[in-house]
Amino acid sequence: MAFADDAWRYVHGLAGGEVQLIYYVSYMFLAWGALVAVSLQVVSAPYGRYARKGWGVGVTANVAWAIQELPSFAVPLLLLALSDSPKIHDLPNKIILGLFLLHYFQRTFIFSPLIKGGKATPLVPFLMAFVFCTMNGYLQGRYLLRYADFSADWERKPTFLLGMFINIQSDSILRNLRDPGETCYKIPRGGMFEYVSGANFLGEILEWWGFAVASCTLPALGFAVFTTCNIGPRACQHHQWYRQKFEDYPKGRRAVLPFIL
Repeated sequence: MAFADDAWRYVHGLAGGEVQLIYYVSYMFLAWGALVAVSLQVVSAPYGRYARKGWGVGVTANVAWAIQELPSFAVPLLLLALSDSPKIHDLPNKIILGLFLLHYFQRTFIFSPLIKGGKATPLVPFLMAFVFCTMNGYLQGRYLLRYADFSADWERKPTFLLGMFINIQSDSILRNLRDPGETCYKIPRGGMFEYVSGANFLGEILEWWGFAVASCTLPALGFAVFTTCNIGPRACQHHQWYRQKFEDYPKGRRAVLPFIL
């Protein structure tokens, strides 16, 4: 529908205005990631096992995850429905956007309902995650649907698929640690947890760096850097938490990078 793209150009002024906006927000993600990485050296993000008072009322964990992740799936679909850009028909654009949608379909509609007994997510981090996913859904979806060009050797996406497998497998291991009715924490074992405490975080980091390599776009790079800066320190915090809580915690296990960190 041509009127949709005319509307986008009207909103952003000149034809190049939207690209500049996407680049500005991508650079903001890079700066935001650096600030998050520094702040997480001092304080833990207040959700999950580190949830605490002072950050707003709690939102049930699986409801919070489903709602906050949904924009990263729904916004690109909306953009797809409203756009008639010829790039929609380019195979690389369709595949790379499809991988992005696959991840967030799994996180929204499969992972979230399966969460068992997680702590309620305080309102402030929930809203921040919702805003981020909305912005990121727009950035990745719009750039891939309208502006991204790919060369013949773009097919470098195995890292994304490997990362997604590790992420899903690790989430399954964590989810099945507790028997029905249990609330205690246990040492995760199996899969990449044999090597790192934050196997689920390692999987997601690999996913988005694979996505960045496959797409070679500034928005994808900004997202990969932000993800690494956001959940890399959390993996290190988890590692320290496990070591303090369990005397028999595996000594050779690292935080997020096998054999290294």
